[in-house]
Amino acid sequence: MTVNISPAGGVAAQFFTDDGVPLAGGKLYSYVAGSSTPQTVYTSSSGVTAWSNPIILNSAGRVSGSGEIWLTNNLAYKFILNNSADVLIASYDNVSGIGDDASVLAFEALLAGSTGASLVGYLPASGPATTVQAALIALQAQDANLTALASINGGQIAGLRNKIINGSMATDQRNSGAAQTITAGAALAYTVDRFYGYSTGANVTGQQVAGTSPNAFLYRFTGAASVTKIGFAQRIEDLNCQDLAGKTAKLSVDLSNSLLTTVTWTAYYANTANTFGTLASPTRTLISTGTFTVTSTLTRYNTSITIPSAATTGIEIELSVAAQISGTWSIGDFQLELGSTATTFEQRSIGLELALCQRYLPAFNASSITSYISSAAVSSNVSFVNMFVPFSVKTRVAATGISVSNFAHFSFSSSAGVIIATAISYSSVVSTDGASVTLSISGGSGAGAVYFNNAAGQLLFTGCEL
Repeated sequence: MTVNISPAGGVAAQFFTDDGVPLAGGKLYSYVAGSSTPQTVYTSSSGVTAWSNPIILNSAGRVSGSGEIWLTNNLAYKFILNNSADVLIASYDNVSGIGDDASVLAFEALLAGSTGASLVGYLPASGPATTVQAALIALQAQDANLTALASINGGQIAGLRNKIINGSMATDQRNSGAAQTITAGAALAYTVDRFYGYSTGANVTGQQVAGTSPNAFLYRFTGAASVTKIGFAQRIEDLNCQDLAGKTAKLSVDLSNSLLTTVTWTAYYANTANTFGTLASPTRTLISTGTFTVTSTLTRYNTSITIPSAATTGIEIELSVAAQISGTWSIGDFQLELGSTATTFEQRSIGLELALCQRYLPAFNASSITSYISSAAVSSNVSFVNMFVPFSVKTRVAATGISVSNFAHFSFSSSAGVIIATAISYSSVVSTDGASVTLSISGGSGAGAVYFNNAAGQLLFTGCEL
């Protein structure tokens, strides 16, 4: 049994008459609080031995024996103090042991109740003191979604909720912001990282362009006579979007068009894992499609998409316009997230976004002349240099080829001197961690390093995209 020391006569207490004389032979009765029902008190903290009721005080007016009175936890008492002739000296009601947790439990229950927040004080950084309840009411008045904020859309409100990689259009490893011709009727052309474009009827130009805050960049198509359609899309790897299957997703994007007023959105899923086919022979299943009515002013649009439970194989989101025979079409802050609520665009760090992109495109761009690509190049004869190029990020699949700015942008430096390459080729697949490349040279042998000799130098490893 749990007992607590009594605040009335608990330890070495001494009782007196009203005249200050020790209450010799005094009697201390114990009852249930607010009643005349006797209630037991104990001689020690063990709660085993009960006192007589009443307790008879000694000649010094003290509790004899242990000199202690212990009360049962969670019980309230009434004490009656009489003299030896049973004449009332004092009465004490609703007394609980020191450390009794009944009041604490009652207070906890009160806090947990519907009015608990009104009992907790809150001192703002500025302004008068208030209560938590008042502060929450004020916040709720400003944000109708406050009650759902902790798990909005059934998932996290914080980072990595956007399934689209490079939705800000900030990473452009292929073109470094230069204009790109999208050839009509050709295979899809990858543009800014992770996005591809296509056109029918006539060639168009696509380019990463500077935006206006909060859009640091946009991707912009410039129309041309005879154009019948322009498409811009991203294919999302199955491992990055399986959690959307069987749920509602929200598509949000910034759009403007100086000529047309309709942008069509279309969602697909791959028939087999990460295999979407080609533009001419797609292997994908339509999820749904719809339109946004746009203007020449960049505006944010959103729509809900019901993702079927079968869509565990990868998702493709495409935006398209029809006859963009002139003018421009701008796209920015592309986002696909779990749930039916459109949240603000997720601004991920540029370093993180670049790493996410390099899973699909290992790229090396010269930051300056003498930017080194590999310090482990070896020329086994006077005609070839073999080098292993490690990737910064493990790729989705092993690369199958390379694309370079110009073979003459590569130099081999060894003890024999510096030799400019006469050709460059993809030599072999090593793994998703790197690949081997061969440079053709004229003269020179031994170990050395390969570097860009031109600030426009570029080496892209292809075949990792979806």
